[in-house]
Amino acid sequence: MKLIHLSDLHLGKRVNAFSMLEDQHFILQEILETIDGFEPAPCAVLISGDIYDKPVPPAEAVRLFDWFLTQLSEMGLQVFVISGNHDSADRIAFGSSLMAKSGVHMSPVYDGTMQPVTLSDEDGPVDVWMLPFLRPADVRRFFDGKASGNFEKEDVKASSEQQIRTYTDAVRAALSRAQLNPSHRNVLLAHQFVTGAVQSKSEDSSVGGLDNVDADVFRGFDYVALGHIHRPQNMSSGKEPGVPLIRYCGTPLKYSFSEAADEKSMTMVTLGKKEPEKAACTFVQTECIPLTPLRDMREIRGSYNDITFRGSYEGTNTQDYVHITLTDEQEIPNVLGRLRTIYPNVMAIDYDNERTRNKAHLEAAKTLEKTPIELFSDFYKAQNGAEMSDEQRAYVEKIMEEISET
Repeated sequence: MKLIHLSDLHLGKRVNAFSMLEDQHFILQEILETIDGFEPAPCAVLISGDIYDKPVPPAEAVRLFDWFLTQLSEMGLQVFVISGNHDSADRIAFGSSLMAKSGVHMSPVYDGTMQPVTLSDEDGPVDVWMLPFLRPADVRRFFDGKASGNFEKEDVKASSEQQIRTYTDAVRAALSRAQLNPSHRNVLLAHQFVTGAVQSKSEDSSVGGLDNVDADVFRGFDYVALGHIHRPQNMSSGKEPGVPLIRYCGTPLKYSFSEAADEKSMTMVTLGKKEPEKAACTFVQTECIPLTPLRDMREIRGSYNDITFRGSYEGTNTQDYVHITLTDEQEIPNVLGRLRTIYPNVMAIDYDNERTRNKAHLEAAKTLEKTPIELFSDFYKAQNGAEMSDEQRAYVEKIMEEISET
């Protein structure tokens, strides 16, 4: 069985004040045309969360996703969609029962249960499980604060005495209620940060890795279609007994200049037959299908004269989103307006010269001299445009004391 794995569409996203909707429509159209050209056609499309960039997305983003789902459904594909940390789980779940009749399966709001949707081909059944983005608090109330049951394998048990405190506890507890049939191929959609994943600057992350999930919670599945991390990567090869192939497919577009060198793609997954005696597929293969954006996101570095020399940009797509780093020692008057006559989609400009390097060194030194409360005060002011009150400062100091004591 062939499946298409997508995630992190972030429809409605703005990058450095630039709307990405036109770029998103272009890449979704490219995805549709690419899928339509496959022979044989895939059976299903898996979309692993962060459909929108905000819990309350703009109307244009909702219309774009509605169009995309309609096109996939009209192509005869089964579509599976889960909510991510950027989505509203309630909004993603709306109308799910009606849409399922058209082959579009939207993840319900987590209610302590898990039920698969079963597909089949000449090699037998495939159970598709959908796990929306979960926090410990989302799961805890359905287990009375404790994880119960087990997850098929004796070495991956959720003790009934174990409190659900971490994200690993939460996902393990939720999956303990997935009654996997070992004779079926089992595919899971999830949207979590698996420990060890390589991140980009366009992602949300928790301080200290509090949202990490251990990969061993996914034992028993054959393929885990992950969302959340924007850079495509495998978290396990699926070669070890009992360990699934766990993969992030990444975003279809670049959403940060930290991704400028990345090659964006969608993932084609091929599942072989299930061997019940081994409780594993004969093979699980993935293939990256490259995607070409309407406008790339890239970085340009050099002096103003070098960058504006016609020979340096002829033959390139000057409509790309660019971050320009100027190496001139003196600032160029009206530099943004002048550069936009060549590159209309300049997103960011900065200088790298002796003055800026000295300034960065001094600022770093000043930062090292500050106390934790002073650093937090600076952060608060930057976020809120005002100083903390005495009451707020006292509260933060109390929390910091408690943390240092523990």
